[in-house]
Amino acid sequence: MNQMTALDAQLATASSDVYRVIEIIAHQAMVDISQIAPQTKLADLALDSLVMVEIVFALEEAFGITIPFNANTKTAVDGGFDMSTPAAIAAAIEALPTV
Repeated sequence: MNQMTALDAQLATASSDVYRVIEIIAHQAMVDISQIAPQTKLADLALDSLVMVEIVFALEEAFGITIPFNANTKTAVDGGFDMSTPAAIAAAIEALPTV
C-alpha cells in the first residue's frame, strides 16, 4: 500500500510553476528533489552565492523572465522579488508583468 508523504501531498497541491522552480533549485544545487518542498527556505539549504546566481539564471531562462537585480530586498522600488522559498519564487514570477 502506497502512503503519501507530507512532501508528496505538498507537491500534489503545488502549482506547476512551483514544481518547475523546485526542479531548477534541486538541479542547480545538486540536491535530491525530495529535499525541497514548496515552503523549504532556500537559506536552510546553505546555498552559496554562486549557486544562487545559477538558480537565478536558470529561472530566467526557464520562465523567459528577467529577475530584478535587487531581488529579495525589502527596499526595492518594484517591491522586491521574494527568493525565500520555491512557493514565494513562483508567486513572484507569476506577479511579474507580462510582455
